Amino acid sequence: MKVEKLVEIIGADFYTGVPDSQLKALCNYLMKTYGIDPHHHVIAANEGNCTALAAGYHLATGKVPVVYMQNSGEGNIINPVASLLNDKVYAIPMVFIVGWRGEPGIHDEPQHIYQGEVTVRLLDDMGIESFIIGKDTTDEEVEAAMAHFRDVLAQGKDVAFVIRKGALSYEEKVVYRNDNEMTREQIIQMIADVSGEDPIVSTTGKASRELFETRTARGQSHKYDFLTVGSMGHSSSIALGVALNKPDRRVWCVDGDGAALMHLGAMAVIGANAPKNLIHIVINNTAHETVGGMPTVAGSMDLIAIAKACGYPHAESAANPEELTAALNAAKGREELSFIEVKCSIGARDDLGRPTTTALENKENFMAFLGEE
Repeated sequence: MKVEKLVEIIGADFYTGVPDSQLKALCNYLMKTYGIDPHHHVIAANEGNCTALAAGYHLATGKVPVVYMQNSGEGNIINPVASLLNDKVYAIPMVFIVGWRGEPGIHDEPQHIYQGEVTVRLLDDMGIESFIIGKDTTDEEVEAAMAHFRDVLAQGKDVAFVIRKGALSYEEKVVYRNDNEMTREQIIQMIADVSGEDPIVSTTGKASRELFETRTARGQSHKYDFLTVGSMGHSSSIALGVALNKPDRRVWCVDGDGAALMHLGAMAVIGANAPKNLIHIVINNTAHETVGGMPTVAGSMDLIAIAKACGYPHAESAANPEELTAALNAAKGREELSFIEVKCSIGARDDLGRPTTTALENKENFMAFLGEE
């Protein structure tokens, strides 16, 4: 189905969400048509954030907004859906567009398997009536579903289109880039050089894939690394939990700008606890690059000032290899919580692989390594 037709059928003029590779056609259409426009399209920090933003749009305009997301974001919308949107509370109507990663019977990565199994069930449990769009779904079927949805929305209830893999198409090309010098893989290799045999907790997406391939290429063990392949935005909290309970081990967190923004409050908790053995690195390419390259707001904010305000005693930014080398070595040499923002370009190798060990193997090897004296 052409994404332009889906947008026409829905008939909304405001979209907000968190980008998803399954919804790349929609994301590219919105960026090509509106860019980032407060009146028509806003990329939010997390799915609960965009649900609340959409609620504000409805309160101000009386119109029905659209929220788009990967199905992994359903957990983030449960609270606002149940306690804000629900027709027993404020009865705020909303259309959700949900990318169905991990659909049963369709091969996907381990972090998507269970989420895929419960995607439609979670919508049902939240009282959100859904319609599934696949490659063979006709425009007429979607029009009929939306005609029914309008009656549901008029009752102050919410509805969802669940998008199967490859169901939406968009012919226009959208290229995302910035002017930063270093690639993420180069940055991760430099971190691996300096961290040595210290444990690393890496964020979801291509960062963990590149860390895995760096270890493989060097013939190094993967036991040093916990790959947060799912649970976007939580790698820094995982690293905090490790650092607080292994005070004699220096712990590195390799984070991303989109992930850090998703649960920015984690930085306040880290700063308040200020573990002396934690080094928090945010690789900032100002983009949701793993799912297509759509922008984050990290290009227009001061992460260093935020880290300092949260209580990090040391925070600095690096934009080239020389600056990064100096920042990494300085952080490793001090006994205080450190924050490093690394400016990064957008893009990755076309042949970038995925971890060949299972998530359970990764956990067990990492725990055994942490238990070593």
